[in-house]
Amino acid sequence: MLTIATTGATMTSREIADLTGKQHQHVKRDIENMMDQLQEDKSSFGRIYLDTMNREQIEYALDREMTDILLTGYSAVLRRKVLARWRELEAAALPATPMSAVALPNFADPVAAARAWADAEEGKQKLQIELAAAAPAVEFVEKYVDSTGLKGFRQVAKLLRVKEPEFREFLIDEKILYRLGGEMVPFAAHIDAGRFCVKAGTAGTGHAFNSAKFTAKGIEWVAGELARWQLAQRAAGEVAA
Repeated sequence: MLTIATTGATMTSREIADLTGKQHQHVKRDIENMMDQLQEDKSSFGRIYLDTMNREQIEYALDREMTDILLTGYSAVLRRKVLARWRELEAAALPATPMSAVALPNFADPVAAARAWADAEEGKQKLQIELAAAAPAVEFVEKYVDSTGLKGFRQVAKLLRVKEPEFREFLIDEKILYRLGGEMVPFAAHIDAGRFCVKAGTAGTGHAFNSAKFTAKGIEWVAGELARWQLAQRAAGEVAA
């Protein structure tokens, strides 16, 4: 269901449920958990609809950003279905621009032509960055999303092609892991979500320790979150400059 409001197109929790094959109550639960983590007012996204028995029920209407954030916790297959639907909704929501309204560069002027080319290339680069932030790279998903093995911090950093100090800063900044007695420990919410598995062990000296391992689900999820964080850091750096 497409809703055109002053803030643009939205997708309802019922449509997300239909596209992903999930129960609507489970999608609503995922959305409510997401809103709690983001400290967003759930009521501003909620609205009433009538079910098949003419009873009032609550659904949520999400914009593109909120939908993308929700999808980071879903599988690549389900994410692809929803993103494909978003492209259809956005294409329907944006009116076609007549060629007469398009300002064409003066190709007889080399400076104007070069500037037009540079603007077009910049637009392509921004689009590529946005797509990278919306989901993990296709190559990464194909290779690792179906893996059932657990991977450690260094292994995941290597898979995501990110330097370990930067990866550690991201995990701490985003409250995914925290330091405890010299160890990096996941927050309980991420363990409950199935993104981490904590293994207990004993060193040769008899010292007990806990080792946090990423699950396949956690690797896929953190890849999307890392891309968003890197994009935000880059944007902040550009503003400061």
